[in-house]
Order: sequence, then C-alpha cells, then structure tokens
Amino acid sequence: MSITKYIKEIGRGKDGARHLSREQAADLFGQLLDGTVTDLEVGAFCLAMRIKGETPAEMAGFLDATRQHLCTIATQGCPAVVLPSYNGARKLPVLTALLALLLARQGMAVVVHGSASEDTRISTQNVLLDLGIPAQTAITKIAVGEVQFVPTALLSPGLARLLDVRRVVGLRNSAHSLVKLLNPCDGPAVIVGSYTHPEYAVSMLETLKLTHASALLLRGTEGEPVADARRTPAMDAICCGNCTRVQEAQSGSLTQLPDLPALDAASTARWIQDMLAGLRPVPAPIAQQVEQTLHLSSQMRMTP
Repeated sequence: MSITKYIKEIGRGKDGARHLSREQAADLFGQLLDGTVTDLEVGAFCLAMRIKGETPAEMAGFLDATRQHLCTIATQGCPAVVLPSYNGARKLPVLTALLALLLARQGMAVVVHGSASEDTRISTQNVLLDLGIPAQTAITKIAVGEVQFVPTALLSPGLARLLDVRRVVGLRNSAHSLVKLLNPCDGPAVIVGSYTHPEYAVSMLETLKLTHASALLLRGTEGEPVADARRTPAMDAICCGNCTRVQEAQSGSLTQLPDLPALDAASTARWIQDMLAGLRPVPAPIAQQVEQTLHLSSQMRMTP
C-alpha cells in the first residue's frame, strides 16, 4: 500500500486514527527507510505517529523493516551487549562509556550505537573518543572484550534521516523509540533498553516480548542505558518472551552521594579511567547493572 494511504489511516488524530498490523507497519516503515518518499511525507508520518502513538505491534513491525535495511555487525558468535545511546547528558555526567568498558572487561563484545539529536548535550561518543575509542567509520566485526561506537548512519542511512527530523521540527518520532530496542548485531545480543517515563516501560516491554528479544530494561540516566549512579533503579530481564524483575528499585533516603565528575566529556573520561584503574569505586547501581547484564547474557546462551 502506498505511504499516502497509510498516512491517511494513522493521521486522523488521537481518537480517529487506525492502528496498523505488524505487517502493515513493516511495509510502511520499509518505504520510509528506502528513501523513496518525500520529505513532506516523512514529516507527515512523524507527526501523525507522534499524535497517535505506536502500538507494540506497530513498533515490532518497524523493527522488522529496520532489520531488512540494516548493515549488521558480525559478532562471530561471541557474547554481545548492545547499548543504544541517543540522549546524552544535560544535568548529570553520561556514564554509558563506563558501563560499556566494565562489560567489555568481563569478556563481552559491546556495541554502542547512537546519533546526536541535540548539540547541547554531552554524548557518549565524545566521552569514548576521550577514552581513545573513536566512532567507527565502517561496519566491521567485533571481538570479545571490544567496545565499538557505531553511528546510526552506518547501520541505516534511512533511519538516521528519520532521527534528524527532530532537528527540524523539534519533536521526537517513532525512530527515537525504535533505536532503543534495536539490535544491530548479526546474532543474539542483550539489548540494554532504557526509558524516561513509566508509560514507555510498558510499551517497550511488550515490544521486546513480541520480537523475542533478550533485554535488560531499566529507567536510565537522562534516557541513557546506564543506571543512575546515585540510586539503583528497578531492572527487568526479558528472555525468550518472558519477563522477570531481577532488581527492585532502591527505596528510602540517600545517605551518601557518589563523587561524580564535572559535566564535560574530558572530566568524565578521566573519572572513568580512575575507576577502571581501581582508584575510585564503581557506583553500586552500575555494578549491579553489570552483574544483571552478565547473568542475562549467560542465561540467553543456555536457552535452546
């Protein structure tokens, strides 16, 4: 079906719009990723879905289409973790790079993928660069103990185009939700999914179940896939369509705040280097997240 007809179905407002089936959603999103639709049609889709909201079935369809248009990363069967990093830091230092390096030190292949949508935030890409890990310039295989930062444009130019719509209209769209659920590897991997509002946790969980993904889902730091260093959030593990609460949220008043770095990439990188060298303790919430991610990865590999 043409994109015009799809927009007519989803663009009737919050109460009048019709939800798409998973197959229809895949067809629609595939047309967007092909790059054959106009900028006006892309904008119409983004605004229509923003008003209507995506169902889990529609998001699963969008992911189906993305997989068909993706340049995947070869993991050679090694245990892999995916950290979608699209928000960056505004009020708190972005510690996604610390999580990535701690996981890599435990023998995981860690893929961080991202695309900056706000120039005013400190990005994981910049922190990793100060740690000596530049962004990939081409898709290459990844090895055990390695961390890669892969720009979205390398994975899918069409997806990067959708993300860039935010710079023009100032609003998030379906692509911003999709990338937080995306596994760009050529095989199974643990996706660390993060949300900012509780209602997103419900929709993300249902989508992960529909796509039979393996994921650790938590409320991240400012939308980043890393636990808040000050307080342990609740964590849910999804494996083979089943969800288990593996970590309850820390309750009560905080008695002590961790010593956090200044809000810039260079200071954050130096602080991370001190932790990796054992000169500073790793914040307990992040250490707990590493433990739960490793456990889920082991569980995933043992499941037939």
